[in-house]
Amino acid sequence: MAREGARSKDSAKPGIKEVAAVAGVSPTTVSRVLNNRGYISQETRDKVHAAMKRINYTPNDIARAMLNGRLNLIGMIVPYVSSPFHAQAVQAVERTLAENGFKMLLCNSANRPDLERSYIDMLRRNMVDGVIVNSLNIGAEAYAEMGLSLVGIDCDLGETSVQIASDSYGIGELATRRLIDDGCSRILCLRNNSRMRMPANKRTDAYHDVVEQAGLPALVREVEFVKSDDEKSAVVAKILDENPDIDGIFAGDDTMAAICLNVMKRRGLSAPDDIKVVGADGARRTMTFMPDLTTVRQDIDRIGELAAQSIIALVNGEKPESNTKLPVELIEGKTA
Repeated sequence: MAREGARSKDSAKPGIKEVAAVAGVSPTTVSRVLNNRGYISQETRDKVHAAMKRINYTPNDIARAMLNGRLNLIGMIVPYVSSPFHAQAVQAVERTLAENGFKMLLCNSANRPDLERSYIDMLRRNMVDGVIVNSLNIGAEAYAEMGLSLVGIDCDLGETSVQIASDSYGIGELATRRLIDDGCSRILCLRNNSRMRMPANKRTDAYHDVVEQAGLPALVREVEFVKSDDEKSAVVAKILDENPDIDGIFAGDDTMAAICLNVMKRRGLSAPDDIKVVGADGARRTMTFMPDLTTVRQDIDRIGELAAQSIIALVNGEKPESNTKLPVELIEGKTA
């Protein structure tokens, strides 16, 4: 029994007192080094960090958060981390946060309001300092009630939040003009749920403006991105059945463009010969597997970096400006 007790004592996690003893300083000095409070010479800091490494001491982040009022932890809610756009944005956010001493708690909402609400509650309980949101399936007031710093990627979280988004109108304008320039006269615009408050709604506004200026009829259909790929394919097939004269498609994003191309292939149709297709996003992974896709590329890395920088600024008591017109560019492929 005595031997087992000795092992238990030896394996106990070291604390500040043990660090202080090894470094030859007081526990108060160790605490000041950990929390970066007061003047501490570089020599003393080096001693403390060397002692921590020597005895494998790991600071208690929760205890430090209770002392300092912050944990340097940022929550991020996305619909699907498997989506090429969101995966690339998450990587950029996480990299930028890490470079500035912050960590990220990632939540996948699957575009389900119930999951999104449960994640809001979970993030509040886990003492996050702020939240980056790219999945708005509930009212913005639910986020405002958190009382935390908020940054929305392509979504409006209210007056006190910061928005980061590409030039959505420019995306719709570039895509629609590209199809018209290629001779299309019956262009289908696929969009997400129009009831959602998103800057991306301006893509459809641009589509309407461009086809009207060209004297062409508008054809807009909603395909909720929350649906499965099979459900989306069925919707696209039905639209093509009902509108056999469609000769161009402005897809809501590159994933929807891929679905359209697959539906066309099963019907013996090809792009650009039968129907021309233009997507939107241009994520690296998408372009690796679909290098022939004509799309409008967003600077996804910049979106993620700005979102992270903005949430850090808010947490630090600063007031960064919203950026909702980040530049976009048309990528010429072979589908239009």
